[in-house]
Amino acid sequence: KDIEYIYSEYFNKLEIIRFSSSLGKYVGYTELGVKNAERWNSDPSELARRKAEKERYCKLTVDID
Repeated sequence: KDIEYIYSEYFNKLEIIRFSSSLGKYVGYTELGVKNAERWNSDPSELARRKAEKERYCKLTVDID
């Protein structure tokens, strides 16, 4: 519960889109990001892939840190 996985994409130092495991979906911050968030949030396999990253990456390495 204390771990959050965040995936963000940037262009010219501006955050375009972010996936947050606590929200379980993408959020867009620009026009392009909003369009991609809508498309990716409607794809169950994309959401499942990002949610699995928390298990695959975060939970395995938390004990190391």
